[in-house]
Amino acid sequence: MTEEYGLLEVDADEPVGDEWENIDVADTEADRIARKQDREFLEFRKRIKDTEQFKVEASVFDDATLGALYKLVQDGYIDAFGGPISTGKEANVYTALGPDSEIAVKVYRINASDFRQMRDYLDGDPRFEGIGSDKKKVVVAWTKKEFANLKRAQRAGVRVPEPIAIERNVLVMEYLGGENRRAKRLSEVDVENPKTAFEVVREYMRRLYRAGLVHGDLSEYNIVVHDGELCLLDLGQAITVHHPNSREFLERDCHNVAAFFARQGFNADEAALLDAVTEPEPDPTGDAGREA
Repeated sequence: MTEEYGLLEVDADEPVGDEWENIDVADTEADRIARKQDREFLEFRKRIKDTEQFKVEASVFDDATLGALYKLVQDGYIDAFGGPISTGKEANVYTALGPDSEIAVKVYRINASDFRQMRDYLDGDPRFEGIGSDKKKVVVAWTKKEFANLKRAQRAGVRVPEPIAIERNVLVMEYLGGENRRAKRLSEVDVENPKTAFEVVREYMRRLYRAGLVHGDLSEYNIVVHDGELCLLDLGQAITVHHPNSREFLERDCHNVAAFFARQGFNADEAALLDAVTEPEPDPTGDAGREA
């Protein structure tokens, strides 16, 4: 592949977000729909559960999750459901048809097998103080965290899937891929221009850090190529720079990224990458280092 991997332009006047903003994990309309279970919802539940591509275990599509999907349909975000893009321990991702284009629908499992790992990322994040150990609240917080992180990354000029809507443990976002398949991960392509690709990833890591975020699980498996652009995925675990483990997670990200590009034949040094990501912005007044 010979793409030049252009960087997104940054709107300097756009605020990137408030990392101290509390995330509400109270019951949503989806929970109320699930409790009420009127005729329309019951018909929707039967139609979805009878659809071949949604015949999965109840841990993914409990009534409240179906209520969230129903609410997103009612609100006009989803017109029709497609098939699965990926399945994992924490979430399944499906294609769907939105009002204007194909979209991706990510459904987090309430009974996630990596529940304790989720807590490791949430604990210490100032946005999620007081969540407790309730599984439903943790997963809902995680989903809202990914939505908030995607919005902040996008405002910071990082190419990520555009976040569209959220309801409880369901996230609707831009679908990255073609008509018949999802976008390929860096791990799945032949990177013919590793230097340029590395520089783009380094800049996106730097922009995330300037926006107060550390990805926390960055590697060639959650960076994809879409329409000649590199896009970062899976920001659910991204933490703020004030998280007690932010430095450790950032160092791990730098190690993973540098190791991948070194395997591609580019001399990527993880210590230099860490320095580039965390280097302070230059003083716009030109007074940096001047004697008082």
